[in-house]
Amino acid sequence: MATPTRRRAPKDELLPLSDVLEEIGITRATWYRWRNRGYGPEARRTPTGRICVRRSALDAFLNELDAA
Repeated sequence: MATPTRRRAPKDELLPLSDVLEEIGITRATWYRWRNRGYGPEARRTPTGRICVRRSALDAFLNELDAA
């Protein structure tokens, strides 16, 4: 008899900064300017030093832009 497989919820993937910039349509300089002003989606630095943004944080930020 086969054991039932569990379905996992889709993971909230981490997007590299380059993908985030492309999706928002801004330059890296604008990103850092926004970060200094406390604007933009929440970002995290990975143990390897890369800056990443969770898909859910980016979607929430883009929804805020649409609502404004």
